[in-house]
Amino acid sequence: MYRIKKVLNHNSVIVIQAEENREYLILGKGIGFGKKVSEYVDVRIGDMVYSLQELTERGDAKEMIKSISPICLELANEVLNQAEKVFGRIDRSILFPMADHIEYAVKRIKNHEQISNPLTEDIQVMFYKEYKVAQCIETMLLEQLQIKIDEHEIGYIALHVHSAINDEKVSQAMQIARAVRECISLVEQQTGQKIDVMSLAYNRLMNHIRYMVARAFSGEKLKLNMNDYMELKFPKAFQVADTICKEIARGMKIHLEEAEIGYLAMHIERVTNDKEETIHKKE
Repeated sequence: MYRIKKVLNHNSVIVIQAEENREYLILGKGIGFGKKVSEYVDVRIGDMVYSLQELTERGDAKEMIKSISPICLELANEVLNQAEKVFGRIDRSILFPMADHIEYAVKRIKNHEQISNPLTEDIQVMFYKEYKVAQCIETMLLEQLQIKIDEHEIGYIALHVHSAINDEKVSQAMQIARAVRECISLVEQQTGQKIDVMSLAYNRLMNHIRYMVARAFSGEKLKLNMNDYMELKFPKAFQVADTICKEIARGMKIHLEEAEIGYLAMHIERVTNDKEETIHKKE
């Protein structure tokens, strides 16, 4: 049983779990309707219970919730419901930082302060499914708050969705997206060739960089070294890959194994020479 500490609105309450004396947030349709402090409530099917003991990238959930409106908690909860339908089991502790982001996004929109995210296009491709899930916030904000959210804000919410289904923190996912963008820019500079972000070759290159950086974070090593072959067969692509690996390692302060150069060179050679069909943005 849970004892109500505070009613946030009809659909959200802060409660205390009697046996553990720990605080939780319960979100569910009508959970707070007509309820008063110290009354007891049961968790029903469809209600979501979140521990306020969570520590997030943005701070203590117990403190964060003080500055987050109930409607933004509900919106974040619904985004996670949609994510669960697509990805299965997810880590719902991301609710608090996601709701916090939505809270400030709403304030920015109301104040006509538009943010720009140079990584939005990369996020849309790299985290395609997460972005599609995050788009559900667009309709909800229009219906409930008459607010129009743009693709840049949705991109940031997509990173929170990604964090809920992956061990990566939001900041780490952002670093990876930034590394991909820097890598693509360097390839274009070095080769003088514009890369179509919707091409299959770009998609493969993007995913390779994503996992290359993830390997650096986890300490995983490649089993095969292709450096000698790639340097001999494709010296220009190898030189570009070597430059990029050094730039990424320096910029992100990570260690990249030497063997990563050869594999990256292989993808650079493909992306600059292959003429492949493009990936359609819309299904």
